[in-house]
Amino acid sequence: MERFLPDEAAAVVPQLAAFDAAAREGHFTRAADLLGVPQSSLSRRIRSLEDTLGVPLFQHLGRGVTLTTAGRELHERTRDLVSALDDAVSAVRGNADPDGGLVRFGFPLTLGPVSIPSLLADFHRVAPRIRLHLVQAHGEALAGMVRDGHLDLAVMIPPPDDLPVTVLGRQPLLLHVAGAHRLAGRRRVDLAELTGERFIANPPTYHLRQVLDSRCDEAGFTPHVAFEISEFETIRALVGHGLGVAVLPTAETPHPGLVTIPLTGMGDRTIGLATGSSQPTTAATRLHEHITERADRFLR
Repeated sequence: MERFLPDEAAAVVPQLAAFDAAAREGHFTRAADLLGVPQSSLSRRIRSLEDTLGVPLFQHLGRGVTLTTAGRELHERTRDLVSALDDAVSAVRGNADPDGGLVRFGFPLTLGPVSIPSLLADFHRVAPRIRLHLVQAHGEALAGMVRDGHLDLAVMIPPPDDLPVTVLGRQPLLLHVAGAHRLAGRRRVDLAELTGERFIANPPTYHLRQVLDSRCDEAGFTPHVAFEISEFETIRALVGHGLGVAVLPTAETPHPGLVTIPLTGMGDRTIGLATGSSQPTTAATRLHEHITERADRFLR
């Protein structure tokens, strides 16, 4: 027996992508940017969906929007369908043209200036027609985007336990001090020696900060964080001005006046390449293979 969509279901299918994007982003402008359409066009699609269903799906909240009760129910029932359809279309298009396609790729803030751009430039030389949508963020944000399908794959430090991961290497964590600091001439420092030092660190939500707090607790003290900021290069600049010490990976660009020292009791972090649970496109598979085969040349 042939099966057809009921008239009402067929009417709402074209609007579901707009609805799903707005529900995930909580903002019409960001959702329109994500879909590559004008905001007015996205708003019309959502209004049309609301007219068809006969209920409001969004309500304003500050500068953004939030789902109504009916909107939450609809999103819970349709979000997996939209993701599955997006995956299916991407896979078919990608497999039809193995030398082209789009890959949504994420990487961490600590690998931005040199290593990842060099790796991607190397990939572009062998696959110039594959387009890359790049996102740079901290680990938990990247993991969330891979889980919900906004990224095809991402380099993360450390990678999450609930996603398929290929280990690429290890990232040592070093003590960073100014050239005039009392420890600047040392070849190695024990973490316990930093009791009483002023630290410059990431916010508590960052994995690197959580590692610092945990290791210092094991060493018998709580770090005194005098400056708290998310930007790693700014942390290094503050350290260079003598405002405190920091525990960070090696910088990828030169920082005159900054001294790095191996730390006993700190350890290192795993660098992993995480992928989503859906079937990857040919383009995403090619980037995955390129990164895993060449990571040791670029991620140091």
